[in-house]
Amino acid sequence: MSSTAKLVTLKLDGDLAHQGFRVTLEIGEDGDRPDLELTGTLPAAPDLWRSLNHWRQHYHSLEVATRIKPKAIAYKGALQLTEACRQAAGELGNQLEQWIASDAFRLLDQRLREALNREDRIRIVLRSTDPLVHQLPWHLWDVMERYPYAEVTLGSPTLERVERSPLPHTTVKILAILGDSEGIDLEVDRRLLNALPNAEVTVLVEPSRAVLNHQLWDQPWHILFFAGHSHTEAERGCIAINPQDSLTLAELKYGLRQAIAQGLQLAIFNSCDGLGLARELECVRLPQLIVMREPVPDRVAQAFLTQFLKAFSQGDALHLAVRQARERLQGLEQEFPCASWLPCLYQISAEPPLSWNALRRTPGHPQPKILAIVPTP
Repeated sequence: MSSTAKLVTLKLDGDLAHQGFRVTLEIGEDGDRPDLELTGTLPAAPDLWRSLNHWRQHYHSLEVATRIKPKAIAYKGALQLTEACRQAAGELGNQLEQWIASDAFRLLDQRLREALNREDRIRIVLRSTDPLVHQLPWHLWDVMERYPYAEVTLGSPTLERVERSPLPHTTVKILAILGDSEGIDLEVDRRLLNALPNAEVTVLVEPSRAVLNHQLWDQPWHILFFAGHSHTEAERGCIAINPQDSLTLAELKYGLRQAIAQGLQLAIFNSCDGLGLARELECVRLPQLIVMREPVPDRVAQAFLTQFLKAFSQGDALHLAVRQARERLQGLEQEFPCASWLPCLYQISAEPPLSWNALRRTPGHPQPKILAIVPTP
């Protein structure tokens, strides 16, 4: 049976803890109008909400070096903390399974499975105004087991296509920002980017705000990459671009908007607490992002980047490259519980499936790569 690229959109209007959700399901071929649209509901799930908070508390208590700015840690027994996190993760997974299996959602779940084939390449875009929905481990939904070429993409509440100028390049242009690296090793990130085929990479090492803004305005880019420390304050994502300066992405809004108009299609934040960064970028309509939903251990961030860049640059569609790299993190979960829960794809504007060759105007033989390291004052 031949495979088809399918787009599944689930819109959840409401809230998790109190009201529940009105659910709209759309299914069709990716790039076309949906063939099927159905509505249903999901009930309020206060137990699921409590399980999510419980797991997050245990996860944040783990003693690992992460790409969030170091803070004082009250050390407890590492084995007890790890086991408590695993138990909380198991309970959260059980609560999510029970919620999705509710009678109110059963018809939509059944029609979804009837409309898909096991060989289909499926993007499942999950849109909601409730940020708690995006914190749930949707990769545990058994649909992911049934359809090996499916991946859940978190989606902005509203999706629209953004007009941009195509880049006349046969190489993928990447702007890489290596920010504040206190306590973490960013040299691995640099080497991985340097090894990419058909890529022209410009690296900014701990840049000033002025240097970063200049690069966003004055050159076109396909991909923006950031590695370093990041965090969320009052629902706003912040990145530490150097040891002294942390910026909200709103403070780069005009430069980012210009970069998007000139062809920027993907941002990769190989750093902590990425959902706040994703929400910050909704205002500039950056098409797609890869972020970490919780604080990410340094080794996990490096392993994900290694596997993602390998799969994506060798031709896998973006969502399938993310799935493959995410699932390979399971091999680290003895030391880093829930590592495979962390990476997620976030879609802000309505775009067709992205691939490495689609970023290049003319696919062909590998081109010489130019690595520019821009000095900063």
